[in-house]
Formats: sequence, structure tokens, C-alpha cells
Amino acid sequence: MLKRYTSLKRAAASVGFHCWLVLCFFFFFSPPFSTDVNLTEFSEPGIFNYSTLLLNEDKDVLYVGAREAIFELSMKNVSVKKNKVIWKVPDTHITMCIQKGKSKETDCLNYIRVLQVFDDNTLYVCGTHAFQPVCDYLVNSFKLEEKQEDGRGKCSFDPEQSFTAVMVDGELYSGTAYNFLGSEPIISRYSPSQSLLRTEYSTSWLNEPSFVYADVIRESKNSADGEDDKIYYFFTEVSVEYEFFGKLLIPRIARVCKGDLGGQRTLQKKWTTFLKAKLVCSMPELNFVFNVVHDVFILKNEDWKETVIYAVFTSQWGNVGLSAVCAYNISSVEEVFSKGKYMQKATVEQSHTKWVRYNGIIPSPRPGACINNNNRIQNINSSLHMPDKTLQFIKDHPLLEDPVLPVGNGPRLITKDVNYTQIAVERVQALDDNVYDVIFTGTDKGVLHKSVIYGSEVHIIEEIQLLRYSEPIKTLLLSSQGRFLYVASDTGVVQSPIAFCEKYATCEECILARDPYCAWHLDAEACVSIIQDPVAARCLVQSLDGDAEKCPRGKERLPKFAVCPPGPSDLHIHWQVNGQELEGAVQEYRQGLTPRGVFVSSWVRQGGLAKNSQYQCTAASRVGSETSKIVVILGNRDEDSTRTSDFSQWRSALTDHEKLLKSWEKAWVGLSTLHGPTISKH
Repeated sequence: MLKRYTSLKRAAASVGFHCWLVLCFFFFFSPPFSTDVNLTEFSEPGIFNYSTLLLNEDKDVLYVGAREAIFELSMKNVSVKKNKVIWKVPDTHITMCIQKGKSKETDCLNYIRVLQVFDDNTLYVCGTHAFQPVCDYLVNSFKLEEKQEDGRGKCSFDPEQSFTAVMVDGELYSGTAYNFLGSEPIISRYSPSQSLLRTEYSTSWLNEPSFVYADVIRESKNSADGEDDKIYYFFTEVSVEYEFFGKLLIPRIARVCKGDLGGQRTLQKKWTTFLKAKLVCSMPELNFVFNVVHDVFILKNEDWKETVIYAVFTSQWGNVGLSAVCAYNISSVEEVFSKGKYMQKATVEQSHTKWVRYNGIIPSPRPGACINNNNRIQNINSSLHMPDKTLQFIKDHPLLEDPVLPVGNGPRLITKDVNYTQIAVERVQALDDNVYDVIFTGTDKGVLHKSVIYGSEVHIIEEIQLLRYSEPIKTLLLSSQGRFLYVASDTGVVQSPIAFCEKYATCEECILARDPYCAWHLDAEACVSIIQDPVAARCLVQSLDGDAEKCPRGKERLPKFAVCPPGPSDLHIHWQVNGQELEGAVQEYRQGLTPRGVFVSSWVRQGGLAKNSQYQCTAASRVGSETSKIVVILGNRDEDSTRTSDFSQWRSALTDHEKLLKSWEKAWVGLSTLHGPTISKH
């Protein structure tokens, strides 16, 4: 049997014949989960691996790169297909691929991995092309120009290989493998007007990296120092600093300067500004490190110095079963790259340490720095004018000792038994005029977690099954104009609203969700999106601290509370009236307290409750059940009648119950810290 912790028994007050609610509350541990939501899907028979997405909000279209096909879909309704182009591999290339030992059914096909805007009328597209990567141009008529270019260094050979690319001002920046075997990693820039610029082929620069993301930060905008724009890369690689029995993985952030032209003699056609640093996401109090980065989202600001980088991590040791979200201020990143200490290979064997801090004299200009006004004063107007001494130093010392530390020195969010694969973040202004970061994280089971940061607290709003099948979310895109999320997987594309405000049927539900997108509309008596349905603030009620007392007090609800201990995942709530199974008019709402703790409310909604009736709710599972009963006595008073003393006693009991729940939540968070924490507050 599920042990009863407490039961609050109060007789209901005599009230009028109106639309009343009878509620039953349970508290158990499992994320708030929802499947009853409106989603729009797209897929075509025989087409798979819809893993590459590109959103063009100016044209209201979503481009999708799949296996041997590229689609143009409506941004507002992805089920509407506007255009399609098929891009297959010639038989001769397939034969060569098979002869090299690859599978005809899976490997020797064309997986579209690059979809980037080249100009207003053209997309730049690349595919694996049977392990011989090829790139082409897709014009406005949605036809390939068939100006096929060598895709090495721009696109991966292997469709399963980690890869990233971003187009910046007509130049493609990529992180991938440069050869068939995947043994030569490369960070490169392809420009129609310049030769390929790339990393040095050395384990000091890149050591078996798994690339996940790349993007540009426009640091040159309004820069008094004449700074250059910077492209940041994120990846996990095998550590060069330490050597153990197994390979130790390290998450990295690397940076190159947009204006880099390579060196004149040293580092010809190679990056002269490539630097990398450790990206730390850990729980220092438990000495636990998340050392595999899976995805990154850069939340940009008009002032680049206010940019925040969000990343999702897991541990190399998968049996731990934890995922984390860490956030980094771009100012902290810039501090490390502009002032951090360099590392060098150890000259003397020191246990497992292979690299140590460099304590010698650092050449001037600073190795790895972008060209700025100070350099121009010295007649150093490009990297081609950099002294060989500086270039030789950066060639030998690409690794910085100083790590990039997260905001608050720890994760913003930690979840157990969940593997995050993707992340997107939006900054939302609520009705209180404050701005909040809403985090969307996708899992390897096709589930979306929606969380929000309230100061030092992270609140998980809801969990939604977005994909029909239990499969990884490969790509997660956020539309700022259309207010949609776009999710890509091997089997199709799903479009989802960023908020499901309409599913909250009452003001209390709407408020308790603590969703900054949602507010209760007083006139419409509905929970609405403040983004999609902007109305006068005076008509809306929103309380992001979950204060349901702000809801209008019209039709009072007659609740009965039963509090259950942590329950199994198959827990269900059933209702009976006078011993008979209640059909219809039953609703359920689940509100997360911690990533594993949920406050579940179930209620009866009827036009009129029967007199002298006994309503009974039962929380049942395979291990037992817990039952709560309430006798509802209805008189003939209307809703404006004076409330009885019983009603006041019930309100007092409700307050005590809420305090009890809060104390349990604090106790659970403390307990979680000792046994695999699920949430971290910083």
C-alpha cells in the first residue's frame, strides 16, 4: 500500500447550485508530462533522415535537408509543401562507395548536411554523396545549378559523423573530417574569392573532435578598438593534457577571427588566430564533471557583451544518467581568450600530465589575437603582417590553461535519467516587465522539456512528447516571429507552438503553470498567450511565483486533499461518485516542483453536483492505492451568500497544506543533492 502521509478532512460549506469543482491533489516524483497537444507534422514515404533545418523568416519558409531530398515548407504550417528537389548519387559513385566497404542501403546515399543562405536568391547545399561530399547552389526556382564543387572540408563524408557549419557573409565555416577515414579533423573557411583556410593537422590543435555547433559573434559592431568579428566552435575532443588508461574527453570552445588570412611564411593558408579552451560544466561540491557537450545555443543581444551561451552536457560515463544545462557569459569567454595563460607540452614526464602552463615570455602582438586598432598603428593591418615569432608561438601553443566557467559556477539545470540532445533558448518579457530566459531541451526519446529561469531558480514548466516514436531529436529550431518550435528527426519534421496556454482550463491552472508566455484573460475566462494574442495588460492575470490568490474569486471550489509519497510511473487517478465510476467531466493537471517531483491535481467539473453525494478519488498503481473521500452537501444559497465557518476552516487547512508541500520540496531538493541531484540553483 502507498503509505498515507497526511489527510485533511473538512466538511464542505453549504453553497449554491453552480458549476463547481471537486479536486484531489497528489504529490509524486515524475516529470510533468503532456501528450494532448496540437502538433503539425511533415514526412514523405520513402524519405528519411530529416536532420538539417534552415529557417528563413523573411520568406516564411522552412528548408529541410533529408536523405536525397530537399524540401521547402511553409513556416506557419509545415504540412504544406511548397517545393521539393531530389538529389541522388550517380551509379558510378555508388559502385565506388561499395568497393570501399560501405553499405549500399545506408552509407552510399546522399545525406543533405549543409543548408545555408548564400545570398537573397540562392542556398548553398552540401551532401555526403556516397562518401564523396559534394556542394551545389539551389536557386529561387528550387533547382540545383549543378555546379558541383568539392565538399571536402565543408561537409562530412560519413552521415553519422559529427559536423557543424555556418555561413557568415558568403563564407562557409565548417568543422568536420577532411578525409574518407574521418581521421583528419579540420576547422575551415571556404570563400569563393579566397583559398581554403584551415587548422594545422596536429593533435595539439584537434584531437578526435566531435563538433556540435558554430556561430559568429559580431564584436566589430560599434567597437571603439576596431575589433574583428569572431567565429566560435564547440566540440568534445580527447584530452591532450592528460593521459589515462582510457580516453578522457574534454568539452572545448574554440575561436577564430573573421578577418584571418593566414600567415605569410609561417602558417600559410592556416589559421593564425585559432585558440581553444576548456568549457567547464560541473558540480564542484560533488566533484562531478559533465564532460561531453551535445548542443549549444547562443542567445544574442543587441550589445554583444550581453550575449549568453547555453549548452547541454552529459557525462562520459553513461551509467550516471545525468544531463545538465550550463550558461556562459560572452564576457567570461572573451576574458579567457584575451588574457588567459597558454599551455605547452611538458618537457619532463609528470605522471599523467602531458601539458603544463607556459611561463616564458609571450611574443607581441599577443598570439591568437585578432587585428585591432593597436595593431594597425604598428602597421600590422592583417595576419599576413604578423611576425613569424608570434605565428610560430600560436602554432605550438593553441591551448589555453584558463577554463571558461559557467554562470554561478555550476549548472542551471540538472535532470536524471534524461539524455538531452538539443537546446534552444528565448528571452521573454512577462507582464511584470521583467525578462526571463525560457529553455527548450530535446531528448533522445523525442521529448521536449520546457524550463524557465527565475533568478536563482529553474522551474520546469512541462514535458511534451513531440515525436511519434521514441527517437532522438536531431535538430531544434526556434522561430521568433512565428512563435513555433521546429523539431527534426530521422522520420520527419514536427512543428509545435512554444506555449500551450489553452490547455489550462482555469485561472488557477494558468497561474500555477508559471509559464511566462501565458496569462489568464479576465473577460474571455481563458488562459491565453501574451505573445500570440497581445491584449491590454489590465485584462490579464499573471503571477510567475505561482500565487493563485491573484485569480478572481467568483465560483469557489470545494477541494479535498490527499498527499501520497513518491509513486511509480504507472500511477493513475480514478473518480467515483456514490460508489459508481464517474464518466467524463474529469480533468487532470500536473505541475512540476522539481525535475522529478510533481504536484498532481485531478478534479470533477460538472454543471451541478448532486446533493449529499460522496465523491471519491483514488491514486492507484500496481503496488497499491491511496483513496481520498469528500462529502459534498449542496444547499440553496447563491454564490454571493455569506460563507460559513466551515469554509474558513477549509481555507486555513489549505494554507497549512501548501506550507507542508513547500517544506517537502525543500527537503527533496536537499536529498537530491546527496543522491544524484536533479536541479541546481545558482
